[in-house]
Amino acid sequence: MIPIKNSNAIEKMRAVNALVAQTQKLISQHIKVGITTKELDAIAERFILEQGAKPNFKGYGNFPNTTCISVNDTVIHGVPSDYKLKDGDIVSVDLGAELDGFHGDMARTYAVGQITEEARRLIEVTKECFYKALEQTKEGSRVGDISHAVQTHAEKHGYSVVKTYTGHGIGKKLHEDPSIPNFGNLSTGTKLKAGMTLAIEPMVNLGKSEVKVDKDGFSVKTLDGKISAHYENTVLVTKGEPEILSRC
Repeated sequence: MIPIKNSNAIEKMRAVNALVAQTQKLISQHIKVGITTKELDAIAERFILEQGAKPNFKGYGNFPNTTCISVNDTVIHGVPSDYKLKDGDIVSVDLGAELDGFHGDMARTYAVGQITEEARRLIEVTKECFYKALEQTKEGSRVGDISHAVQTHAEKHGYSVVKTYTGHGIGKKLHEDPSIPNFGNLSTGTKLKAGMTLAIEPMVNLGKSEVKVDKDGFSVKTLDGKISAHYENTVLVTKGEPEILSRC
């Protein structure tokens, strides 16, 4: 059963996602050539703890860190390490927190130094995919409408969407029903209702859609080695326009 949040729960979802957005903004200010992904992770963890919240990725499925930091051909779930960001890299930072029993989740993909026009366009289209999906996130629509919006916009630009991993409901648990694929058909799937909170997260590949899990057991990489971008927000379904809870 998909949880419908009451006004009290929605306020708590706003609070935790505002914190997540603040953390994401802080991280964005430290994205530069030479910083390690482990250093970025430490900045996020320290800030979340200072706000009285808890990193909700750390320990989830035995994941070792506060953030998932995925560079270039790593799509999602990248493990922070001693890798130093290089000029021309693209890096996605996926992070979340738990506060007062509720969860927040969001991701952004950043340019490191001077990136190629090809990489810049991929990042931009991935963001556009989210906003196309957001247009369908309203009471009475169906999950398939969100999924179809992401897929059609990505494929219109010659990209592919990751099909193995999906967006998800979010609330008292980091992952709740429904699953929100980035591909699908109109007018299919769960009907959306006001009070649902959803993590909508286009994952778009420059090349083919196939991915693999790296030898670290967490990092998901493109099978063809081409770059990938990720853009995610936690969104509240309302009787009117959807509300982005994790807006920076």
